[in-house]
Amino acid sequence: MPVLPFVNTRQRQFEALVRAHSGELYRYAYWLCGQAALAEDLVQETLLRAWKGLEALREAEAARGWLYTILRREHARLYERVRPGMDELDDEQHAAEMAWADPERQGSDAELREAMLALPPKYREPLLMQVLGGYSCEEIAAELGVKANAVMVQLFRARQKLKEALSERSETTHGLP
Repeated sequence: MPVLPFVNTRQRQFEALVRAHSGELYRYAYWLCGQAALAEDLVQETLLRAWKGLEALREAEAARGWLYTILRREHARLYERVRPGMDELDDEQHAAEMAWADPERQGSDAELREAMLALPPKYREPLLMQVLGGYSCEEIAAELGVKANAVMVQLFRARQKLKEALSERSETTHGLP
């Protein structure tokens, strides 16, 4: 019977993690992949890995960063499995099909999402962590293993690149000079 209280404590700890973080994990996953079903799958896989590795979590304050790290790794694994078999033509065709299939991918929100996802990971990750996760520069720096000043520079450059990309899209879409 000594195992039962441990399981209940572990289960309660995990349920608290899920309640506290599943919404923001989903939002982050959705921004990463742009597809509701895939975002749900990423969150489920993240939570499964979290359940399996719950003993590795020493401090409750570190749970948020730990879960985000798992989610980012799951997203990267997805592309490691998918990308090698796809060629550029398949990517373009898939992108065109998805634009028509998902109404959320149309309009200014979709343009912003696409522009953010087109940013190099060096700029995209800190920007998404700040905008969607509400992380501070210091928290982002700790999570990514860089200095806070570097994060501030990356965030500034990310916003500049995003602004440039959106203005270019606007010019090509609306025919402005």
